[in-house]
Amino acid sequence: MIITKTPFRMSFFGGGTDMEEYFRENEGAVLSTTFDKYCYVNVRHLPRFFDYSIELSYSKTERVTDINDIQHPAIREAMKMLDMREIRLTYEADLPARSGLGTSSSFAVGMLNAFYALKGKYADKKKLADEAIYLERVLCNESGGWQDQIAASFGGFNRINFNSDGYEVLPVIISPERKRMLNDNLLMFFTGFTRFSSDVQKANKASSSEDKSVRLKKMYSLVDEAEAVLTDKNRNLDEFGHLLDTTWKLKKGTGGAVSTGSIDELYERAMKAGALGGKLLGAGGGGFLVFYVQPEKHEAVKEAMKDLMYIPFKFEDGGTRVIHYSPEEYEEI
Repeated sequence: MIITKTPFRMSFFGGGTDMEEYFRENEGAVLSTTFDKYCYVNVRHLPRFFDYSIELSYSKTERVTDINDIQHPAIREAMKMLDMREIRLTYEADLPARSGLGTSSSFAVGMLNAFYALKGKYADKKKLADEAIYLERVLCNESGGWQDQIAASFGGFNRINFNSDGYEVLPVIISPERKRMLNDNLLMFFTGFTRFSSDVQKANKASSSEDKSVRLKKMYSLVDEAEAVLTDKNRNLDEFGHLLDTTWKLKKGTGGAVSTGSIDELYERAMKAGALGGKLLGAGGGGFLVFYVQPEKHEAVKEAMKDLMYIPFKFEDGGTRVIHYSPEEYEEI
């Protein structure tokens, strides 16, 4: 029995510049971190007692004998890609899917990691990220960027650069105290709205314009600014919050599906209560809002957002990992 534990990611700056059609020509970069909320993929060989050879359990249950009959596209294509047969797969997560935290990509990375482990093979972080990108963007033909798969695989607080040759992952060097201070100044709330990221990306792509390209270039430049704030101990960390507000305003102009009237209202409510800046995580349309809030304003912002679910979190450094259990050990857990 194999269980993989894969973190979700929180993207702060540069989202949109990780789209391949953009960074192959313009270069791109994102600043993001993984945090202590995870998805778990449990895989084992299925005994041959049943009248089906594949059993899948996620938001629904599938039992089939032919891989081609699997309805979940990522599982179907991943099993074909790695020649997986006669398995039972179970998916669980700490947070809901389609919520702007790269959940589908964390699942893809964790699933591939589990498949390799079940085969007794080792796959390094880059291999898992590359194959998850290929799985989602090529085999499943889903619109979106590359940052989610990379973040889930590598883990930690990183700057990810994109160019015509691909990508590179550069850990952000920040003191533990400053990193903890940033973590303590961030509040996350669940809007209750979920959506498919690929649908939002397609809608925003349809509304592409010259103005969008200009905005993306400005958003790209903010990655440098934000990284400088984090790594220079002489800079006021509150600048990070103001930069979040700037990038969110730019992001909203990159597509009509990024924000909604309800989300705009929630954002303004938090800002009036004392937040210095914030953004909707992910492609847009719903999911989680994160705000930079000075400690003395925490209670006021939480009160202003009391009809939303507050989600405490901590940054974490590890990417996807494998947990090996024998069936007996698993039963004890």
